[in-house]
Amino acid sequence: MLTIDYANCLSDRVGPHGLDPARVHPDSEPARGMAALTDRLAASRGTGWERWRELWNEPMRTEHLNAVHATANECEGRFENMVVLGIGGSALGNIALQSALNPPTHNLLPADKRDGPRMFVVDNVDPANLKAVLDLCDPKTTLFNVVSKSGETAETAAQFMIIRERLQAALAGKWSEHVVAITDPARGTMRTICDDAGITTLPVPEGVGGRFSVLSPVGLFSAAMCGIDITALLDGAKAMDERCSRPRLTENPAAMLAFLLVELGTRKGKANHVLMPYANSLYLLADWYRQLWAESLGKKTDLSGETVYAGFTPIKALGTTDQHSQVQLYREGPNDKVIGFVEVESFGDDDLTIPTGMGVDAIAYLEGQSMTALLNAEKKATEYALVASSRPNFTITFPTVDAHHVGEFIALWEIATAYAGLMLNIDAYDQPAVETGKKATFGLMGREGFQDWQTKVAQILSETPHVVR
Repeated sequence: MLTIDYANCLSDRVGPHGLDPARVHPDSEPARGMAALTDRLAASRGTGWERWRELWNEPMRTEHLNAVHATANECEGRFENMVVLGIGGSALGNIALQSALNPPTHNLLPADKRDGPRMFVVDNVDPANLKAVLDLCDPKTTLFNVVSKSGETAETAAQFMIIRERLQAALAGKWSEHVVAITDPARGTMRTICDDAGITTLPVPEGVGGRFSVLSPVGLFSAAMCGIDITALLDGAKAMDERCSRPRLTENPAAMLAFLLVELGTRKGKANHVLMPYANSLYLLADWYRQLWAESLGKKTDLSGETVYAGFTPIKALGTTDQHSQVQLYREGPNDKVIGFVEVESFGDDDLTIPTGMGVDAIAYLEGQSMTALLNAEKKATEYALVASSRPNFTITFPTVDAHHVGEFIALWEIATAYAGLMLNIDAYDQPAVETGKKATFGLMGREGFQDWQTKVAQILSETPHVVR
């Protein structure tokens, strides 16, 4: 199972920049407060926007697994490429699962050496990026996975309109056989489009927001298509959820993670939260974490309507790479960060041994050592250096990188986010600032009913610009 070592977040390691160990004692007032939040989350789980916490339990678990496996089986062997169209929570989880659980060379391998089609996730409307992917992927041999609950997100709608035209030109009346849409099961623009065209669909479950949707068909379908064990993902999430239902703070990983980060953020001024995996495969899980932590907790007002400007800035880094680009700042810059390391105990058959016989005294100490030993020594050395500079940090340890432990990691952060929302007294499930940008985009692109947004944008941004030439 995953573990969290939080000793370096306490004052007996990092002095006044850490938390008093008495605050995490199971009999302390803060610990009792966290137990009360565990009770609140138990009472609200599965309701409203917290249906995501039932994704790994019955009946949703079996419903989704059966539907995803059935659709994946129908598509098996038919396509050389799979292109996922989505943005934000409709894309980041797909990218993270692929990066974590398939080799980085997946798309470069010949068909008989990889499990499933080549996979591309197009999560932006950068025309050069989209065109490059579409020029590579012949519509006749490509499956397009459109992920949009409503079908009205401008970025995904534009992508879909382009690929629909290309598919129709290449395949005429059979174009819809090359599309699987993950959308609202009952209503919405994409639902209507799919019903009219006969497009195969999988559900975005009611009450599951985008940034909490990776363990729904939103993330499971592309994972299954590329050979990832989606049952093990859900098993890992379920195992973590059970541990995160314990009332005792020191036995509840998500409660402890939220407590550390919120307390250090609000009481100690550590408003920047770095996640630094020491494994390339886990780096894009840090991208997924950034959306979850930023969009869920960054709120102007609390639940009582008071202006609070809540939230923390999530930052991603990669060990050891960013020891040579960011750690200088982390050690000697403003002491306003908590660094979360992610360590892997074993890389299994992927480990390498450094050869002997180089004959150079200065690097003889490396001979015969494993690359895992070097990687983890680098991590521990960085951890030591941060503690020496009174910089709080913690370590999440993976025994190995596999689907079960990735499922644990995802559930850990999702549940920790729910705890953090309660601690901050904010709504962790809305995103009003994002909605403002969407409406302004609609206005600028001429959507009917949003003309007033075009006016608002013009009033603010069309004054004489200050431009350096």
